[in-house]
Amino acid sequence: MFSICYRGRIVEYNRPVVMGIINASPDSFYAGARGVVPADAAHMALRMLEQGADIIDIGACSTRPGAEVPDAAEEWGRLRPVLEQVRYAVGAEAVVSVDTFRASVARSAVETGMADMVNDVAGAMLDPEMIDTVADLRVPYVLTHMRGTPATMQHFTEYGPDGVAAVVLRELAATLDRLTLAGVADVVVDPGFGFAKTMEQNYALLAALPAFVEALGRPVLAGLSRKSMITRLLGIPAEDALPATAALNMAALERGASILRVHDVAEAVQVVKMFDTLKNTSVCPTLE
Repeated sequence: MFSICYRGRIVEYNRPVVMGIINASPDSFYAGARGVVPADAAHMALRMLEQGADIIDIGACSTRPGAEVPDAAEEWGRLRPVLEQVRYAVGAEAVVSVDTFRASVARSAVETGMADMVNDVAGAMLDPEMIDTVADLRVPYVLTHMRGTPATMQHFTEYGPDGVAAVVLRELAATLDRLTLAGVADVVVDPGFGFAKTMEQNYALLAALPAFVEALGRPVLAGLSRKSMITRLLGIPAEDALPATAALNMAALERGASILRVHDVAEAVQVVKMFDTLKNTSVCPTLE
């Protein structure tokens, strides 16, 4: 299906990938993933791997709409002990991603051996050093579409007459070109569900996902887990959004997503298994 090179080790995936979320921020939109302490994070990571996670994604800076952003020292102070405990628990072979928009934090996480890839929610727009840093580190990079900052992004949801999908696609393609010119070989593309998007725009992006797969030629990550595009539509809290998350994850896979970023690994692995089984099942001949 696709492959990613982690520190010189090529991993080939013949099915969609599940990325499990561990959040060391006390300000996450979902209480079930809020302010995880180092010892608990290690247990969570091991549990996620047992459930079938392919990647563990660890962050310490909330990206919910309106969130206040900590400075780099505070972010790294939260992140480092969690990364250390997780890496010690899961060993060198497990794939650990650092979720940060700061080049300095990304460099610290990778150069200490605690992270194997960088997941940048800001798509290199908040730190001008990020592209060169990732190129220098030679690690995979998740390019996410966002405008503004977590505190301001919902003020930047105007995409003009072309519509959200076309504009997001163009903006991602432009940054992807910069990454390619800098020598970043492994790039995963994330349309940024929930980041500078209205609820309606999120569903328009999901419907247009095949265009992202075709036009960009890179694995596409869908981060839909328990987000407001679910809770606002259904009028439920994030705690009750697991069934709808599974439904949207299946929709994303059917539209070409290669990676699901989720809070609930076991359920996402079940979705992947059902999708993969259906995809590889022969179609019965038409009965007349």
